[in-house]
Amino acid sequence: MTVEIYRDAWGVPHLRAVDARELARAQGLATAHDRAWQLEVERHRARGTSAAFLGPDALGWDRFARQARLDDTARRCFTALERRDPETAAWVRAYVDGVNQGLPEGARRAPEFTAVALAPGRWEPWTPLGVWLATHVLFAGFPGKLWREEVVRHLGPDAVGLFATDGPGTSGSNGWLVTGERTATGGPVVAGDPHRYIEAPGVYQQIRLSCPEFDVVGLAVPGVPGIAHFGHTGTVAWAITNAMADYQDLYRERLRRTGDGGRVGDGVGAGGRVEALGPDGVWHPASRHTEIIEVADGDPVEVEVIETDRGPVVINGDVINGGTDPYGDGDGDTDSGSGDNADGGSGRDRGGDASAAPLSLRHPPRVTEDLGFSALLPLLRARRVADVDRAFDDWAEPVNVVQAADTEGGLLHRVAGRVPVRSEDNRTRIVNAWEPGHEWRGWYAPMPRGTVDEGIAVMANQRGPATPLGVEFAPPHRATRLRALLGTRRDWSAADMAALHMDTHLASAAPLLDLLAALDGLTPEAASLRDRLLHWNRHMTADSTEAATYAAVRGAVVRRLAAHPALVRLTEPRLYPEVFRPWLALVPRVAFALESLLRAEELYGIDRAEVVRAAVEEVAGDPPKGAWGDTHRLAPWRALPDPSYDEGDEGDEHDEREPGLSGDHDCVLCTSAVPGLTDRAARGPAARYVWDVARRENSLWVVPFGASGVPDSPHHRDQLPLWVRGDLVPVVTDWTKLMEDSTWRTER
Repeated sequence: MTVEIYRDAWGVPHLRAVDARELARAQGLATAHDRAWQLEVERHRARGTSAAFLGPDALGWDRFARQARLDDTARRCFTALERRDPETAAWVRAYVDGVNQGLPEGARRAPEFTAVALAPGRWEPWTPLGVWLATHVLFAGFPGKLWREEVVRHLGPDAVGLFATDGPGTSGSNGWLVTGERTATGGPVVAGDPHRYIEAPGVYQQIRLSCPEFDVVGLAVPGVPGIAHFGHTGTVAWAITNAMADYQDLYRERLRRTGDGGRVGDGVGAGGRVEALGPDGVWHPASRHTEIIEVADGDPVEVEVIETDRGPVVINGDVINGGTDPYGDGDGDTDSGSGDNADGGSGRDRGGDASAAPLSLRHPPRVTEDLGFSALLPLLRARRVADVDRAFDDWAEPVNVVQAADTEGGLLHRVAGRVPVRSEDNRTRIVNAWEPGHEWRGWYAPMPRGTVDEGIAVMANQRGPATPLGVEFAPPHRATRLRALLGTRRDWSAADMAALHMDTHLASAAPLLDLLAALDGLTPEAASLRDRLLHWNRHMTADSTEAATYAAVRGAVVRRLAAHPALVRLTEPRLYPEVFRPWLALVPRVAFALESLLRAEELYGIDRAEVVRAAVEEVAGDPPKGAWGDTHRLAPWRALPDPSYDEGDEGDEHDEREPGLSGDHDCVLCTSAVPGLTDRAARGPAARYVWDVARRENSLWVVPFGASGVPDSPHHRDQLPLWVRGDLVPVVTDWTKLMEDSTWRTER
């Protein structure tokens, strides 16, 4: 059987095969050719073995991956997939076969393997499921519950709402649908951009998959077969945004050792059996073993892996409180764990103190052994909105809002995924595993549906159809702005959508500017600065000196609020594992909740006008020397540092850093820095797409870097200038305009 791989002018792979299974093998082969290093990094991250070649910086993630049992969950989900849906399981196996076939040559072309002395390993049938899970397990932001516990502990429960906004660890998207009544063609257009941490190579892969059953273009996740999030089959197109649903729970556990070789309070190597106190008042056996994490340029690290009836223990008590009482029995003495004390050892109730006991994670894939892969083939085969709708009935994780449209006028706006039914406390806080009432009681159904009003549907992580399923949502600014812009015309074309992707209006600047306008008695320099900002158009464009000045004042306000005695105690959270610390850092929390903090009726006695006054005087004394884009630069994550793109120091105009960007966190052009900490943008549009439903050949897309992950490829970074400017690349559908990649023509 023959597999054909073609390329367009941007190196995007267009694959053609005789059937879906051979096409999956071709997708794996092409991805291994283009992204071998990326694939192997993701495989190792899913297994918790990346520190073996990336060094100590990767240890925190590997520890979490082992304790969360990501690889084991992927194995279980694939075994269940083979039982429930053997066709999809065989299709996934074919993709893995293609990856394994292409990795040796792909690794030969990727210099990173030589740099770290890494040989490509073998992908297992469940590896794509592990990659998917590792990519999305933190997507719902369950560590935000750790933050809420800290806020309650220091400030009380009323303070939680002050910080309720799109936190620093979450990811989102813009997505919009306009019906034919608002387009030049009379057919719908679906467009948007997923916001994620920007990685090099990119987290999305432009690709075309064609066989007699289907012919689909879209954005794939490297390491996963098919096109899950954004696709166009020729007659129907779909896209997703993060629903901001809450579907992962943290349980405070009471654990004890029993049997030989361990005392309550002993550390990792103590041995023996472990039991967990259940809501029935009975001690139940917990699984327990140890694993060794190899660390390049470091000593191996032993990790204890424990799982209770709730789920894997992802935060051990000895990590939290230094090992004095890691199993939450309250005394840390030499209790042999005989089982006499059904209250957890000492009989003392730790109540809401999350730092006193280990924490276990309960999340749907571990419970159901299902990652939703049964949706992937039906999506490729979809011809109408009804087909997309049925496919997303099998979606599991992450929970998304789906928008779709077809050539016959069908429209879809719904939530897809699996959300457990449980108590409100589970959704908002860490709950006690030994108390009744925190069990899961089935699944939320039916999933909510949204509407298309006046020919427009917009989702940008704001409160919408997913409201019953979530706790915290993004501010409404992006969604409000998009709806307002879309409502101005009834002749939109696919090409027009690029301007919406790049809109830089910052509505969230209002509360700070309002406080600034009310100030009096400023020094002449500060008064002049204030007047400039009050006449500013509130657009965060890269060439704007006013935007740079606003950002400087905002950063100074954030730092001063975070340092205020009323809030500063939040800078000393419990010693949680490294992987959770972005959710617990005070400066980012203040930065992303600044609008709420400035508008609150009262803020623990903080005189916010005086904070703003001091910030303005500070910036007036040392104003920014350039425009917003001079410091607001792209800061992508790379598994290995790239000396070709040294970040240098902010403000140095002669370094070789990544390009300056327009946009900001609450702009439609969501290029997220962390005000008060850095202007560099680690998050932003991981891709942009415009699906012209009526005429697929008019569709457009772009990614931050390029189709290839190979540094010396001409398609390694060729889309970056376009991405920065807001230009889009045509989606090519005419096979005669493509070039065959004869190097990778293969026969079986």
